[in-house]
Amino acid sequence: MHRCRKPIVDAKTQGHTMSRSQPASTVHAPSAQPVLRGVERLIAHVQAMEPVRMAVVHPCDALSLAGAIDARDAGIIRPVLVAPRARLQAAAAAAGIDLDGIQCIDVPHSHAAAAEAAAMACRGEVDALMKGSLHSDELMAAIVPTAAGLRTKRRITHCFVMETPAYPRPFIITDAAINIAPTLEDKADIVRNAIDLAHVLGVAEPKVAILAAVETVNPRMPSTLDAAALCKMADRGQITGGLLDGPLAFDNAVSPESARVKGIVSAVAGQADILVVPDLESGNMLAKQLEYMGHADSAGIVLGARVPIVLTSRSDSRRSRLASCAIALLLAHHYRTSPP
Repeated sequence: MHRCRKPIVDAKTQGHTMSRSQPASTVHAPSAQPVLRGVERLIAHVQAMEPVRMAVVHPCDALSLAGAIDARDAGIIRPVLVAPRARLQAAAAAAGIDLDGIQCIDVPHSHAAAAEAAAMACRGEVDALMKGSLHSDELMAAIVPTAAGLRTKRRITHCFVMETPAYPRPFIITDAAINIAPTLEDKADIVRNAIDLAHVLGVAEPKVAILAAVETVNPRMPSTLDAAALCKMADRGQITGGLLDGPLAFDNAVSPESARVKGIVSAVAGQADILVVPDLESGNMLAKQLEYMGHADSAGIVLGARVPIVLTSRSDSRRSRLASCAIALLLAHHYRTSPP
């Protein structure tokens, strides 16, 4: 990851706000290059680390169960399967999976599985959680309440870590899975969590593009006002550890040529590490377009809780599930020394 020069921006002529955030109080051992260089390199990197105990919540179909076993076989996790025993055994038999030697916790149904997994994480019995064959809302409903004991001072948010042949570096899209219509305060935590994740992945000073439809501040477009406010929050030290710019349209966030043609002088434009979307709908569509039409590899992780949470989709590939578990492993080890 290249450390960018201090930006020179004329806010009047460019019509957008640039902000260099204050130095983070702790930047976590940045490497010379980002850790994430393709799924294979990521998995190879974490194999030297101790596997983490991960509660796999209701893995009662072949896909989610196989994902947990793949991650175990790759040396990434030590799974604890939380599910109705009869359904779990039926899924294992149908998929030809041997459950010998794997801890299984019998619960009556998926709601109970989510509640038990959250309780195990709260008690420190597992270091991470992974969604199985239950709805995301059902799992998150067991995690989000304060009574579950897994909340932190931050809002719970989601990040996609993606890599596509069309872009020269891995990047993060957030939030495309949890926060439907985030407020400015919500977006501040979305940015903070994404910056923390980038640090763990080895990016010392991530470049954060706050996306909108245009790169100018327009009072009739709330996303542009939020982008400008976020950059000013970074100016005032309320967001630290990264370099923010926004509003930026998608093209000039990822294309240096587009930024040049539009006359945008920015250390973020054209080389963003983090893309902060206005809302869940735009982010989810962007991530899926990149995956299905841009041949992007992706991994998904939930941040803002006391433990990392792998929020898989039924359509996720084996590579995506392994990459998500590998990122959870990195975060879990990081949380041991720097709790969220």
